[in-house]
Amino acid sequence: MTAFCVANGFIVRLTPTRKGFGLSEGERRLAAVMFTDIVGFTALTQSNESQAMEVLERHNRLLRPFFPKFHGKEVKVMGDSFLVEFESALDALRCATEIQSYLHDYNLSSRDEWKVKLRIGIHLGDVIHRADDVFGDAVNIASRIEPIAEPEGICISEQVYDQVRNKSPWPLIKLAPRDLKNVQFPIDVYRVAMPWEQPAVVEAAPYPTNRIAILPFASFSLDPNDGFLADGMTDEIISTVSGISGLSVISRTSVMGYKGTTKKVKEIGRELEVGSVLEGSFRKAGNRMRVTTQLIDVAGDKHLWAQSYERNMDDVFEVQSDVAKQVADALRVKILSPEMERIEKKPTESTTAYTLYLKGRYLWNKRGLEDMKKALEYFEQAVKEDPGFALGYVGQADCCLTLRDNWRIDLAGNLEKAEKLVAKALELDSGLAEAHATRGLMLFQEYNLRQAEEEFRKAIELKPSYAMAHMWYFLLLHERSLWDESLEQIEKTLELDPLSPVANANHGGFYLHKKEYGKALGLFKRAAELGSPGAHGQMAWTYGMMKMHDDMKRECATQVELLHDTYPLMRVAADTMIAYLEDDKQTVRRILPELEAHLDEASVDAYNIAGFYFYLGENDRGFEWLEKSYSRREGSILEIRVDDLLDGIRTDPRYLDFLRRLELD
Repeated sequence: MTAFCVANGFIVRLTPTRKGFGLSEGERRLAAVMFTDIVGFTALTQSNESQAMEVLERHNRLLRPFFPKFHGKEVKVMGDSFLVEFESALDALRCATEIQSYLHDYNLSSRDEWKVKLRIGIHLGDVIHRADDVFGDAVNIASRIEPIAEPEGICISEQVYDQVRNKSPWPLIKLAPRDLKNVQFPIDVYRVAMPWEQPAVVEAAPYPTNRIAILPFASFSLDPNDGFLADGMTDEIISTVSGISGLSVISRTSVMGYKGTTKKVKEIGRELEVGSVLEGSFRKAGNRMRVTTQLIDVAGDKHLWAQSYERNMDDVFEVQSDVAKQVADALRVKILSPEMERIEKKPTESTTAYTLYLKGRYLWNKRGLEDMKKALEYFEQAVKEDPGFALGYVGQADCCLTLRDNWRIDLAGNLEKAEKLVAKALELDSGLAEAHATRGLMLFQEYNLRQAEEEFRKAIELKPSYAMAHMWYFLLLHERSLWDESLEQIEKTLELDPLSPVANANHGGFYLHKKEYGKALGLFKRAAELGSPGAHGQMAWTYGMMKMHDDMKRECATQVELLHDTYPLMRVAADTMIAYLEDDKQTVRRILPELEAHLDEASVDAYNIAGFYFYLGENDRGFEWLEKSYSRREGSILEIRVDDLLDGIRTDPRYLDFLRRLELD
């Protein structure tokens, strides 16, 4: 159940400061668990017990200062092993790497009998607190991962890797699959390549060169107001290159974080898991522009191609299409004939219209309310300059859908406007992938799921690297409970847009509905770290489903603090969710009238109210509100197949009728 939501085309719905380890007896929580173990300690004990005790004492003295430094709690010592708990997987990894780095230097200058070499294993999962100890699968799995590590080495589980892969200063190398003793399900294990290892060992296998990141172009224009043109050039080259089926292009969301970065290409390549990087600069002076580009092979750190263009602004499209063709040629990727036609096709003959379009996209990507209104004005001006500019109509449609879904402005009117605008864009250019994807989203919101699926498939066929088409298609498949197919689409989205907070949150939503709460929490935490405020609400809901109520309330408080100014009713909606998850029917019944009175505020839907009435056993009232949700074309109603709050009405003919009407049957 999405207890409070802020739905839009990119976060279709949001479902629902670290403080320490104060937990109730027997309470569960998500934690990173670290095991350490001294290499060869058992053999040393048998051969020289007094020396072994000296090593153990030195080991304990050296390690203990590191744990609090990284917010770790020493749970217990078991012979020569420490069990340490962390609230953050990244803190656990940083602690482990600093310990191993310190001991490595210490051992180099120490006598043999003083040397301390460790193996360390880390896992992220649920733990149970009882009598100052922790138990659970997470503890067992961490203890099984630790022996896999080499002396002076660290091994981490797949769950830890998902949290730290873009933040670790050391390469993380996947090991060959292996079974862990007393662990039922297979778990991927990664080792941390420490800096003193041989280069041949440290280097991970290179990513394929046809997997490419196009970094934000640097702006060297004298007029700072022209900065949007560099971003626009980046966006359009990403869009153009994405139309080549032989290339896998990282989405704008993930690359824009590298704007102005000082990171080296190898580091960026590792973080985005790409084999090639395209970087460049843009400078405008009057009606002249200078564009420089270079394509770099990440593994070899060498240039594959470089080019400078000095042209009139009217030639901007030729530059973009030439860059796309040169990239494909340098990477030895064949461009198919239909793709070549789309690459060479000018979206408009008007430089003025195109400049207005770039300004609109620049603002639309910010998603703020005033930004959205101004972006809409720019797109409208663009099509006034050139009524045949299809992308201008798509931009307007995207603004209408975002105003509708993010800001709850004129739900019916904006949907109707978007429909007409997309129809106009497709009339002008039937092969425009963005138009098909936006039409698919619009049809999805109109509950026309079968036609929406056709549009998403068409968009993906036209532009295989268009991440948004994959993510919207995931949502459709997910709401139909087509688990394998939807997982494939969200994984493809993250392959193309690994740093997208929305995609990570949606990936977490998949595991939430599958009741794999550990995986869901890990992904929601990652989404929050990437900047999604709604992810705190999703974590709160997950903790509530796990009966971890203290953690649930903490995340609810964070969600309310982050979103209260935008959605004043957020506190009330959060209180209702807490009451439901604590099975407090009296409080839910008391709060519902206030939710009903503020239906048009963006933090609550008619669908949410319906779900709470079903929870209270007032099914007739629930179906009345479900009907209202349907008539309002709320996106949240599409969750009815996967929402736990509706479990009690699955056999009701009225529920089955809604499945049919929503094309979810």
